Amino acid sequence: MNNITYRTISQLPDTEKPYEKCERFGPEALSDAELLAVLLRTGSEGVNVLDMSRSILASLGSEGIAGLSRMTGEQLRRIRGVGRVKAMQISCAAELSRRIAQADIGYEAELDFNDPKTIAEYYMEDLRHEKQEVMYLLCLSSRGRLLKRELISRGTVNRTAADPREIFVSALSHGAAAIVLMHNHPSGDPTPSEEDIRITARVRRCGQLIGIELLDHIVTGDHRYVSLRMAGLMNCEEGLRNAS
Repeated sequence: MNNITYRTISQLPDTEKPYEKCERFGPEALSDAELLAVLLRTGSEGVNVLDMSRSILASLGSEGIAGLSRMTGEQLRRIRGVGRVKAMQISCAAELSRRIAQADIGYEAELDFNDPKTIAEYYMEDLRHEKQEVMYLLCLSSRGRLLKRELISRGTVNRTAADPREIFVSALSHGAAAIVLMHNHPSGDPTPSEEDIRITARVRRCGQLIGIELLDHIVTGDHRYVSLRMAGLMNCEEGLRNAS
């Protein structure tokens, strides 16, 4: 693009107008800023919508467009030209993208809970936007169908405190025959910590005593995951040896 500053979209050459470009070449031809400009439709006084979109994306730093999902309405409104309505438009677009990502994989009740890849891909989009560690309990029937998904704990930036007693009180209340644990690492690196391995072993042992099997503990990151079962980390002593 040349260095001329355009106050409005109408002053842009046709080849640089997002709507015209989308119509001629399809949405896949648009840059992130151009896609955002189409959604926002209008700029503000003295700033055209394309420049505003570039400013919004620039404010996200190295996260790029993925950072939009982690921005609150208040944070968005601090950006020049973004008011209440535009902040809501951006938040709704981010939420819609998450729901589409989940719908593409399949319906929650139809997931194969013996397949960690299927589970991780379905829930990862939601979990990777969390700024704290959160742990979910998936309660399953004897036929492997989902009975209930429940938030068990919410921790800090790098730790979540999961209590086996709370896990099994919930599992028993929903009549679960088996459970899967899932939590995120906000750092984006899903490598299980020593604490992750220890809590997994504790929950597994408790489950054996009361007859509710822990099928897996899945840790998610940024488009990555680790299944402790697949990695051989379900037993504390053996798991710590394998992780070292």
